[in-house]
Amino acid sequence: MQYHFEGTLTARDAKRYISHLFAVPDECGALNIQFHFTPHRVQEIGNLLTLTLFDPNGFRGAGHRGGNFHQVQISSEQVTPGYIPGPLPAGQWNVQLDTHMIMPGAPVQYRLDITLMEGGGLRQCEMPPVLPAREIPSRGVGWYRGDLHTHTYHSDAAEQSVADLIQAARDYALDFFFLTDHNTIAGLYDRDALAAEDILICAGMELTTFWGHALCLGTRAWVDWRIPPDTDAMACIAAATYTDAQLFVIAHPQSPGDPGCTGCAWRYGGMMPGNARLVEVWNGPWAGDSNNAASLALWYDWLNQGIRLVATAGTDTHGGEMDPDTVKPGFNVIYAESLSEAALLDALRAGHLYLSSGPQLAFQARDERGKTWMMGDSVTQPVMFTVTWTECPPDASLRLIVNGRLMQAWQTETRGTYSWPMTPDMAHWVSVEVRDTSGELLALTNPIFF
Repeated sequence: MQYHFEGTLTARDAKRYISHLFAVPDECGALNIQFHFTPHRVQEIGNLLTLTLFDPNGFRGAGHRGGNFHQVQISSEQVTPGYIPGPLPAGQWNVQLDTHMIMPGAPVQYRLDITLMEGGGLRQCEMPPVLPAREIPSRGVGWYRGDLHTHTYHSDAAEQSVADLIQAARDYALDFFFLTDHNTIAGLYDRDALAAEDILICAGMELTTFWGHALCLGTRAWVDWRIPPDTDAMACIAAATYTDAQLFVIAHPQSPGDPGCTGCAWRYGGMMPGNARLVEVWNGPWAGDSNNAASLALWYDWLNQGIRLVATAGTDTHGGEMDPDTVKPGFNVIYAESLSEAALLDALRAGHLYLSSGPQLAFQARDERGKTWMMGDSVTQPVMFTVTWTECPPDASLRLIVNGRLMQAWQTETRGTYSWPMTPDMAHWVSVEVRDTSGELLALTNPIFF
C-alpha cells in the first residue's frame, strides 16, 4: 500500500505544522517514508523542514535534522534513528511536516511518499519501555562533573551515536551526561542497551520550538514542543516538569536565532524567565556563536530583579567538534548526595554547582559559630566568604561579583584561597568568576544569597 503527497510552500508557510494523514492496516510489518524538497538552500541559508511521526497512540518519533531528503523506516529489522521501535498499530497515522525555516525567494516544492508492507512479526512484540537510569555503584556524597546538553544521530548529530557520547564523556573525565536530542526520546532506547558502569547516562529531551529551546531534564516521555509564544503553554510545561521531579532549563537564551540558528533565540515573552528555575548561560565553548556573554548578563539582570535562577552549562555537542586537547567547553560540577539521576536533579534544583572548563572552585560562607553555606544557599547573618581554587592558569584572574558588579579582581596563582567578610546589608547575592587574559570565562559559581 502506498500514499503520495506533494505541495508548494512559501515563506508565509514557515513555522507551521502540516499534517499528512494515512491509514495503517492490520498486519502491517514495515513502514517506509521518503520526503524530499527543493530548493535546499536560498541565499546560502538552508530551508529547514523536518518530520514528526504519530501513530494512533501518540508520538512515534522525529527526524530533527538538516538536508532536503529524509527517509524513515520502521520494521522488525531496523528503525531509523530518532524514531521509536515497536509494533505498528492499525489505524490513522500522521506524518507531520514541521516548517522551521522557509526562506523568502524560490517556493519550496516537496514530495512525501509512504509505503506500507505486510508482515505480522513486528506487531506481535510489545512496545519497549524506557528504563530508569542505572545508578553507578559505590558512589556517595561528592562533586560530580558532567554535561546537561548533548545530541546524537537520533536528531542532528549525524556522526555521533550514544556510544560515541559515552566515549567523549570518558575523554573529558566526566561522571555523567544527560541525553537531550531535539524533539525525540528515541536515543533513550540506545541508552538502555548501552548503560555503562563508569558513566551515568540520564534522560532528557530538548524542546526545539520555533521560538526558543528548552531542556527537559529527567523526562522519559515525549514532551509536545509545538508551543506558540503568545500563550501560557510553555509555563504549563515548566510547571509540569517540576511536578514530575524533573527540571526545565531555558537553553542558550541569547543565541542569534533566525535564520542562521533557526529558533535558537528565546522568544517566549511570558517566560522571561517566568516560572523557569534554571537557565543555560554557557553553551559550548565560551567564545563560540551562542552569545554566552549576553546570556550571562541576562542571568545577572534576572538575579538583580530578585529571581533566583540557577545557572547551568551545556556543551550542546553535535559530534566532531569535541576534542579535549583543543575544545574546552563549560561543564557542570555538582555537589550531590550520590551519582544518580534523582540526586543530580535535586542538587541542580538547589543550585549546588559551579560551571568550569577546567579550574576547580570551592565557595562557601561561614558564620562565627562555624555554620556553613554553599552555592545556592541563603544567608541571613554576617559571614566570612571563602573561595579556594586549583588548576587555574597562572595568568588568570579571579573576580568577586556582587549584585552583578565586579567588587574585586586579582591575578591568580595555580592554586590559592581568599576570604572576606560581608553582612546582609552589603549585597543580595555573591558569586565568583575565573577569566583568562582575553576575558574568556573559565569558571563561574552559582551565587550564595543574602
